[in-house]
Amino acid sequence: MTSRIFAALTRETDESKSDAEPVRDGDDTVIADEPPVRTDGGTVADSAGDASNSTVGDDASALDRLRRSRFLESIPFWGPPAVLVFFFVYGAIAWNFVISLTGWEGLGSPDYSSLSTEMYTRLLSDPSFHAAFRNTLVLLLAFTVFSLILGLLVAILVDQKIRIENTFRTIYLLPMSLSFVVTAIFWSWMYNPSNGLINEALRGVGLDAFTQAWLADPQFKLAAIIFALMWQFSGYCMVVYLAGLRAIPKSQYEAARIDGASTIKLYWRVIIPQLRASTMSAAVVLVVFALKAFDFLFVLFGVNPGQSADILSVMMYRVAFDRIQWAYGSAVAMVLFAMTLGVIGPYLYVQYRRGEL
Repeated sequence: MTSRIFAALTRETDESKSDAEPVRDGDDTVIADEPPVRTDGGTVADSAGDASNSTVGDDASALDRLRRSRFLESIPFWGPPAVLVFFFVYGAIAWNFVISLTGWEGLGSPDYSSLSTEMYTRLLSDPSFHAAFRNTLVLLLAFTVFSLILGLLVAILVDQKIRIENTFRTIYLLPMSLSFVVTAIFWSWMYNPSNGLINEALRGVGLDAFTQAWLADPQFKLAAIIFALMWQFSGYCMVVYLAGLRAIPKSQYEAARIDGASTIKLYWRVIIPQLRASTMSAAVVLVVFALKAFDFLFVLFGVNPGQSADILSVMMYRVAFDRIQWAYGSAVAMVLFAMTLGVIGPYLYVQYRRGEL
């Protein structure tokens, strides 16, 4: 019994010694334990080893990851367009701003040695700029608001599952596919005081006293422009609102009906508040198109629509290319750009905060 216990103790002592001894090869050369290898190619240094091997491995793995990343692989696809946009869009905007700080008339080379805000000071004292700025604001607000209201009403009507829904929706949206030039020519005929459709219709129902020279009378000129643009873009609002209406669960309609809500209260308190996203997206698009209405007014009136219908884009063209005052026209263009940025910027910020960008 005693001999078996002594033999077991002796065997455990020998095993512990063998674990502690270093591994030797046939020439009694000590072979050091290899450090563990990481899966990314680097090595793990022990507390007493040299940490430079770990740093080299990390750098190599980082370069390897960058070389194999999708970012580098995608550069040939988005790189050239990004360079072109940066140069021809943002570079042109920056150059336009610099031109507005000079007194360049369009001939010769601009003098960049003395930059000033003289052109912007001149804008503040120019009555034609005041009229164009006021008309632009009226056009933006009236066109956007009335187009949204009309589009919403038509969308609610179409949402009632009318029999000719698809045909009506296609016809109502069709004017948006037309260019501003085509729309302007069409409405110049509609507003013709002699044989235009509007005046002929008024005469046909015995309302001769209401016939007007719609595009010549300063009192009706801007209103006629807003009405024509509403005709062209209210169909877009209808489509946006219709998509929003059909995204609302039918259970909400049924719950409101059970609670005794009338049709007006149903839409005013339950349905319309849920269309805020549709309203915002449609309003931004309408504002952008209103700021781009230069083609429409240029075809109707040329470079001189008069103070009652003049807008900033037409004034910019008239000053820069008709009067050859490029620095002053650049200043008008920067004001128009600031207005556009003031509309698009908050919208993009809200979309970013919502995580939709």
